[in-house]
Amino acid sequence: MAMSCFSHILSPPHITTFISHSTTLSLTNKMNSVELHNRSSITISSKSRTKKTFAIENRIDVETEIAVVEIEKPQFEVSKGYPSPFGATVREDGVNFAIYSLNSLSATLCLFTLCDFHNNQVTEYITLDPLVNKTGCVWHVFLKGDFKDMLYGYKFDGKFSPQQGHYYDSSRLLLDPYAKAVISKGEFGVVGPDGNCWPQMAGMVPFDHEEFDWEGDLPLKYPQKDLIIYELHVRGFTKHESSNTKFPGTYLGVVEKLDHLKDLGVNCIELMPCHEFNELEYYSYNPGQGDYRVNFWGYSTINYFSPMIRYSSADIQNCGPDGINEIKFLIKEAHKRGIEVVMDVVFNHTAEGNEKGPIISFRGVDNSVYYMVAPKGEFYNYSGCGNTFNCNHPVVRKFIVDCLRYWVTEMHVDGFRFDLASIMTRGSSLWNGVNVFGAPIEGDLLATGTPLSSPPLIDMISNDPILRGVKLIAEAWDAGGLYQVGTFPHWGIWSEWNGKYRDTVRQFIKGTDGFAGAFAECVCGSPNLYQRGRKPWHSINLVCAHDGFTLADLVTYNNKHNLPNGEDNNDGENHNNSWNCGEEGEFVSASVKKLRKRQMRNFFLSLMVSQGVPMIYMGDEYGHTKGGNNNTYCHDNYLNYFRWDKKEESSSDFYRFCRLLTKFRQQCESLGLDDFPTSDRLQWHGHFPATPDWSETSRFVAFTLMDSVKGEIYIAFNTSHLPFTITLPERPGYRWEPLVDTSKSAPYDFLTPDLPGRDIAIQQYAHFLDANMYPMLSYSSVILLRTPDVNA
Repeated sequence: MAMSCFSHILSPPHITTFISHSTTLSLTNKMNSVELHNRSSITISSKSRTKKTFAIENRIDVETEIAVVEIEKPQFEVSKGYPSPFGATVREDGVNFAIYSLNSLSATLCLFTLCDFHNNQVTEYITLDPLVNKTGCVWHVFLKGDFKDMLYGYKFDGKFSPQQGHYYDSSRLLLDPYAKAVISKGEFGVVGPDGNCWPQMAGMVPFDHEEFDWEGDLPLKYPQKDLIIYELHVRGFTKHESSNTKFPGTYLGVVEKLDHLKDLGVNCIELMPCHEFNELEYYSYNPGQGDYRVNFWGYSTINYFSPMIRYSSADIQNCGPDGINEIKFLIKEAHKRGIEVVMDVVFNHTAEGNEKGPIISFRGVDNSVYYMVAPKGEFYNYSGCGNTFNCNHPVVRKFIVDCLRYWVTEMHVDGFRFDLASIMTRGSSLWNGVNVFGAPIEGDLLATGTPLSSPPLIDMISNDPILRGVKLIAEAWDAGGLYQVGTFPHWGIWSEWNGKYRDTVRQFIKGTDGFAGAFAECVCGSPNLYQRGRKPWHSINLVCAHDGFTLADLVTYNNKHNLPNGEDNNDGENHNNSWNCGEEGEFVSASVKKLRKRQMRNFFLSLMVSQGVPMIYMGDEYGHTKGGNNNTYCHDNYLNYFRWDKKEESSSDFYRFCRLLTKFRQQCESLGLDDFPTSDRLQWHGHFPATPDWSETSRFVAFTLMDSVKGEIYIAFNTSHLPFTITLPERPGYRWEPLVDTSKSAPYDFLTPDLPGRDIAIQQYAHFLDANMYPMLSYSSVILLRTPDVNA
């Protein structure tokens, strides 16, 4: 459908061009001495199957007779268009298409009906005229017509020279980086014809349709210090048959289970990647499991504006809008229940991989702009996944900011967790002052990938009027060895996944010498990391996450057991700081099982009494196991599925403990402080009051917290293999009353006011409490509350 190009020769460029249908145009004109400038071809097309091309040399006189051409009836009205905004944008009476491509020589917009798309046929070609449809480095065109259920993509021509960083190939249909929905196959995990794992993809052409009803939804804007985050995988959360949801494995399935999260005490969910990705990227038979390896986690983005369509019950029906509305519905319903939604975003690399990877979008649009490439075209690989997004290039950082703004303003998300965020602090390809600031800077000789103290992208996000008001969480390391926990450029607003908290708490709780002082730092919100310019809530505290052992596996396995991944147990982290409590695996003695439950309670309690923001991993609240597999990225099966039947079994045991402890945290003013605790509020103790032991062999940490709601709280951890009787601080007119003791079996591990037999349980310790003492078993932790002594 490049009729526009032909008509521009016969008439002034501003005259609108029409594509016509079912009429015969007989052209026997002699074009005598028509001088043509900068045109190498003229394309007339209706369907892709009847395209005719007339090759014309630059600046020659042409005398040719044009054949009779079948052209279709009026369908699209084509005009110049606008260079901004990027993407396909609905304007009055039509859609504007604009895309940046610095090094391309020609561009073609391809349009599809859904039927033609499934038959691998382009419905209409619109060849863009560089004299008319290009401004600077932006190709653009404006179309009027009926765009319902229409898809689009681009073809670019230019130099194909990997050694120079260019991958232009006019035979490739490319996704627009700014496409708002990506359509390919409709069902998750289903291979295409002939075993094709990379089906053709195209973007949704937007059109005027019924607006989503947000019902007045507004951001919750919780202070970050008050958050309890839950890391959740959309498909894994409800895919197991025990979920009994109407639409398992989808956004709507999550909506059906939001009340579980509310009951647990969660007020923020962190969604693992929900941008469009190809789950068949790693598709291969796995004999160890008897199924197929897939990209289950989704850390391999294809398009950053499009939600994962195969997480919607609507799949590709209606070419995208229904799928978009389903994730909007999830966010709206979460907000109704007082739950914020944070997106896990992967701006460090894309699914296009290294030089052997597919050409899907960014690589074919402008590889040397979107990726970090070396002078001879090699891909820098700070992500460990084959390529590295060129985040601090001016065009790329604008793209990232545009994308984040879209998810905040259009999708109503409350913030972002940035995977391998340290990559966003590295200097871009061809880094220099001119490239970034428009002028050279004296002494600016930074090599590609050099960590920057004030990275332009982080600066832009941090000072953006829309983005600086949402939650911004960095995974402050990358696969290139850059580790920035505590030092990530933050502008006073970025928080971090605190990997040092995770490692320290694991070491201390399992009873490793030398970690008592470091554990105390963790309890205080890691002031050793964040006291300079930040607050405790800049620390996202985690014991477990998707990457690594689950909480149950952390106390069940000393070693990873990743053979089901099909990589001979070579993948996954080797240093887990785990302890199996004496025996490896699930089939062990009753005493070992009892100790494991105690250790799980110890970990969860440490998470909930630490300053900072606690994060729970999906399934840990009932003790989900992955059989010791600490890298389940490739499993679309029970290893990654939330087991609702197991949760029900745990409802009176570990789940009850977790639920009560999260709510206790929310009730306590002192467990979510806006600043680091001082001696006015917190006092350290040892086996005796006010005598903490910070020695290398100490395995005991205790402290009291003044709390405006609870009065005063005593918290202690004994991670020794020996029991102790501790002496409690004296408080005249008051006595200490036990609330939590992880050494006790449920339900006496948490003594709620309505617990049957509560008074008897407390009476059993009356002789200790009367003497201001309390017995602590090995590997246990306690919470006691100061209460008035009625006998004083």
